[in-house]
Amino acid sequence: MIKIKKTNISTINSACHELAKGSLIAFPTETVYGLGADATNDTAVAKIFSNKERPSFNPLIVHISSIDQAQKISIFNEKIENLTDKFWPGPLTIILEKTKDSKISPLVSAGLKTIALRQPNNKTALSLIKKFKKPIAAPSANKFGFLSPTSASHVKKQFTNNDDISFIIDDGKTNIGIESTVLGLNLENKVIIYRHGGITKEEIEETINEKVSTFTIDDSSNKIKISPGMIKKHYAPKVSLRINALEAQDNEIFIGFGSEYSEPNLSKRGDLNEAAANLFFLLEKYEDEGKSICIAPIPNKGIGAAINDRLERASS
Repeated sequence: MIKIKKTNISTINSACHELAKGSLIAFPTETVYGLGADATNDTAVAKIFSNKERPSFNPLIVHISSIDQAQKISIFNEKIENLTDKFWPGPLTIILEKTKDSKISPLVSAGLKTIALRQPNNKTALSLIKKFKKPIAAPSANKFGFLSPTSASHVKKQFTNNDDISFIIDDGKTNIGIESTVLGLNLENKVIIYRHGGITKEEIEETINEKVSTFTIDDSSNKIKISPGMIKKHYAPKVSLRINALEAQDNEIFIGFGSEYSEPNLSKRGDLNEAAANLFFLLEKYEDEGKSICIAPIPNKGIGAAINDRLERASS
């Protein structure tokens, strides 16, 4: 059975040893828990896809410990530097062109010339990457299409009796609770958001002083995707989910938002950041009760756009 180890220096050292052997390690970030492998090791990266049952056309996010490390494997420009100076470390993933000598496994990028990079804002994650001295490929530590884990126990629940994952590093419940925002640049050097997440569209626009567009998912077929998180049906609990509900129907568990609703509630205060942190946590908590789940309407502003993005994919 897969083990859970509390985060400390000994655990970090053991994790680096296992990563160097080509094994997988589940570790915390500020967004969700990640399933990590040496990003330069083809065999190790392949284990991520096989264990998650993730389509090979779906690129992975690579976690780095510093901007300097990122610049060794990707090509920056002034706009990207403004974004990383503002939001790294933090819940922002940026898709960039790879350098020719990056040594990153081509499996990470699904054969594309680009790479998705993020510097996580979590002491355990940063310590692990710094100690390992290599980038770590790490999508969310869940089976493909299901809820992203916000705790070590949730990871264990999805990967019981797994032999490829050496252990899970436990650092408690994650702070943000939904995945990072993913963005890239088009041919005109304009920013496109591919997935809403922990950094809002408004924050990005304020930083670069220009309007930002959002990529629209209009297809769920097995075509090559240029960004992680572009699959239409994703982030779903094991039971059916109904969104924008005002009350529960027969055999449904109702999750509210705001002071007018009782518990369970994403945020009694109507705080969207608190709601984001509780979203996957509450869905995971109630998906095993044998009932469908319905959720109250969430304002589609700020990080609420990311919450609604996850809910729409989970209910589609």
